[in-house]
Amino acid sequence: MADALRFGSLPVSVLTGEQVVRVNGGATLCEAADIMTASAVGALIVGDGDPPAGIVSERDLVTALAARKDPTATRTEEVAHTNLVWCDGDATVSEVAELMMEQYVRHVLVQDKGRLVGIVSARDLLGAYASEDIDDEEQ
Repeated sequence: MADALRFGSLPVSVLTGEQVVRVNGGATLCEAADIMTASAVGALIVGDGDPPAGIVSERDLVTALAARKDPTATRTEEVAHTNLVWCDGDATVSEVAELMMEQYVRHVLVQDKGRLVGIVSARDLLGAYASEDIDDEEQ
């Protein structure tokens, strides 16, 4: 548990990996799903600009399908969330976890000097905390 607490004090930037994957707002949900699958990510930034136009996640795709939206015709900009939640790269893992709980979101955009540099997901946080627990058990 002590290691998990130490881990929580690390900057969230340790969890941001590759470049942010983006999709054009006019892309269909099928195209977005293809990009998510090929890139092995659970969310895409909508638009090329900074700040981005929105974010679309796996959950958004499922919600659209449940609402019987045509995935070959519905555009990502129609289902994307535009109320984006941000943090600085030096925010701690614990602070970001708390922010996710407060804002009831699964993805937080990470910025550095006002520029989008990554996305941290609840899955990233869970995986990081779980790997700390595994490391503790192996010692």
